[in-house]
Amino acid sequence: MFRKLIEIFICVLILLPGSVQAQENVNAPALEDLITEALENNPDLEAARERWIMNSFQVPQAESLDDPMLTLGLNNYPVTSLEGNKTPMTGRVIQLSQKFPFPGKLAARGDIAEQRALWDKAVYEDQKLQLIQRVKEAFYRIYYLDRAVGITGMNIELLDDFIRLAETRYEVGQGLQQDVLKAHVERSRMMDRQIKFQQQRIAAAARLNTLLNRPTGTEIPSLPEIEVVKVGFSMEELQEVSQEQRPLYNAYRSLVERFRAEEKLARLNYYPDINVGAGYTIRRENMVDDGEDFVGLQFSVNLPVYRQRREAAVAQAESGVRMALRQYDNFRNEVFFRIHDSYSELEKNYNLLRLFKSGIIPQASQSYESSVSAYQVGRVDFLTLVDALIKLYQDNIEFYRLVSAHEQNIARLEAESGLNLKENTPTVNR
Repeated sequence: MFRKLIEIFICVLILLPGSVQAQENVNAPALEDLITEALENNPDLEAARERWIMNSFQVPQAESLDDPMLTLGLNNYPVTSLEGNKTPMTGRVIQLSQKFPFPGKLAARGDIAEQRALWDKAVYEDQKLQLIQRVKEAFYRIYYLDRAVGITGMNIELLDDFIRLAETRYEVGQGLQQDVLKAHVERSRMMDRQIKFQQQRIAAAARLNTLLNRPTGTEIPSLPEIEVVKVGFSMEELQEVSQEQRPLYNAYRSLVERFRAEEKLARLNYYPDINVGAGYTIRRENMVDDGEDFVGLQFSVNLPVYRQRREAAVAQAESGVRMALRQYDNFRNEVFFRIHDSYSELEKNYNLLRLFKSGIIPQASQSYESSVSAYQVGRVDFLTLVDALIKLYQDNIEFYRLVSAHEQNIARLEAESGLNLKENTPTVNR
């Protein structure tokens, strides 16, 4: 009987983080491969890319002149006869004209269109960061659930052994019925947790498959172990570097420049545009002369006399500049807050991981070992032994939850700062 308890204790040791690694799965996907697949196949990201490309074609359109106008006409035909040789002014006219905006207007229009395209480009680049974050969060969520399912399954097997032990002792009069009932209750609770973990794992895999543009039911094999890293940047450094690395900052800068270009164009609209035309009149021989052809040139300008409309356009653009600057400041403040919040959470989780690794789990293991030894000599009851096992189980589940949360915090910091932290951070042992 006691040998059986010792065997159970040895089995429990496999639950300790780092004591025995999870089985290697040769088909386990690498995180880098999943990220690459998402960047290539995600339809929302592709739509953002096409939006940027689509709007980039607005630039040459905005910088181009309007199409020239070709005019064909019949001039000065007598209404009584409509004959072309009765008067010297009668003729068939061909006229070509072109509108030329005041110098600087085309460049300003092109700048407005370019800044809009730069906004869409920055949004696309930022969506790539957000997609990578979502893929990583789903990946680490699956990692945790894989361990939770595995650890819970092991504990169910151990509780089955406990149940058989308790039933055997009860049958020979050495145990209590409540021991059997306690073991059965704990096993039922474990089954409840196992079902929930399995369902959550299915949902997390479906989420990852959606990001990869796969069918939601595509199998995601068990994921490999993760090396926990300590971020080598301070919170202030990440906040500072985000202003250069985070693409959405460039989007708000382009928004400011767009309104400045609109203001410039609004001020240029105080000046007239020029329309230049050239005409050729074909005449027939008539009673006055032999029908020599005419040529002509014409220049016309619009008269920007309605200043109220132009003043309103300038004021609108100036207000747009101020609005964009405030939006930039608000975005920066929000990024700084999210970095601060995620960094604080990251430090907490990292410290807890060290505590669990070096203190809580070894102590829970020792407590369980002590319970086994004490149970052997009758100093503790069966319920104490089961409670020690459940506590060790809960600590192991919490450890892997913290690993997952720690890695998800890093993913959020990377998305907010625009910096790949693991490529710039030394690896430390768990």
